[in-house]
Amino acid sequence: MRVLLSTYGTRGDVEPLVALARELHALGAKTRMCTPPDAEFADRLAGLGIEPVPAGPPVRALMRATAPPTPAELSRYRSELLDTQFAVLPAAADGCDVLVAAGLAQVAARSVAETAGIPYVYVTYAAVNLPSPHHAPPPRPGWPEPDGAANPALWERDAGLVNAQYREPLNAHRAALGLPPVDNVRDHVCSDRPWLAADPVLGPWPEEPGGLSVVQTGAWTQVDERPLPAELEAFLEAGAPPVYVGFGSISPAPDIARWSVEAARARGHRVLVSRGWAGLDLVDGHDDCLAIGDVNHQRLFGRLAAVVHHGGAGTTQTAARAGVPQLVVPIPLADNPYWAGQVAARRVGAALDGPTATAESLRAAFEIAVAPETRARARALGNEIRTDGAAVAARRLLDVTD
Repeated sequence: MRVLLSTYGTRGDVEPLVALARELHALGAKTRMCTPPDAEFADRLAGLGIEPVPAGPPVRALMRATAPPTPAELSRYRSELLDTQFAVLPAAADGCDVLVAAGLAQVAARSVAETAGIPYVYVTYAAVNLPSPHHAPPPRPGWPEPDGAANPALWERDAGLVNAQYREPLNAHRAALGLPPVDNVRDHVCSDRPWLAADPVLGPWPEEPGGLSVVQTGAWTQVDERPLPAELEAFLEAGAPPVYVGFGSISPAPDIARWSVEAARARGHRVLVSRGWAGLDLVDGHDDCLAIGDVNHQRLFGRLAAVVHHGGAGTTQTAARAGVPQLVVPIPLADNPYWAGQVAARRVGAALDGPTATAESLRAAFEIAVAPETRARARALGNEIRTDGAAVAARRLLDVTD
């Protein structure tokens, strides 16, 4: 059995598919994966026996741009990515038995699977990405923010925005392949039975009679065996548990990282600053602060006083599993606000709106996050988080192809 996995995004989009691929390998399957062409993805996949297939422009350059792209630039970017997918995915799907597409950006994937005559599985990492009357659509870059309308109306508007971007070019490609046109592009991509790779305790699907039929497998994670760097180990051993401040591939709103460090220091905490793709480095020469690169969060987070982050699915899941309090400061992008809300709703931390945060509001949120009762709830939640989502999904994929 050979499985084609396809996504476009940052490390948080790629790593869950890596976890799935490793579980598939353990079951005797082979995998290839379409990702952005950034060298870090190709090197990682090749080192794990996953055949890499680059598709689309490098994503790191887009995320590290000094100014966000304009709506017109994003529209052109999306159109070019769609054309690239139709150019790359058919050859990548050759010889495969199933195609797994992660994220709404995989607009061409279902058409490619139809043409190849193989099953198509759509997966998302957060419930907010799937239509439901229980939540509004997530914010999508370059498109209008959801207003105060009811959720069903917001989802209808969301479908219209997706159609305006993709329906005409998608149907042109489908016509060239001899496939019928698609009316609702978003629902076509999501399919009528999408998979949700999120923990059912931390991010459950809101089931309702007559609603979308969703397969929730649990989050797709893998055990990270990497040791922590010696310098980091020495820092951890030298004092009380520090506070972690990191925003992954996201560039936080101005001053957020500095305010986070100041809030931690004001409470007497030492601080770890993760450089991330934004290249953060707030170390000022004092021995109570250390800048770190890419390290094993599974080994690190359980040794911390709190985790301050952007609300990525992977970071939220890892912190929850470690039982450590969280302060989530998201920008209005994709599922980041959703995960901030999940942390706040379960009272295992606090959440702020990044663009409107102030030094005062961040300090107040930090006080909530490091309170003893918050830590107790975080520890209790950590004991409930599942770790077998990727294994569950791998076994289901084998059933799909039987």
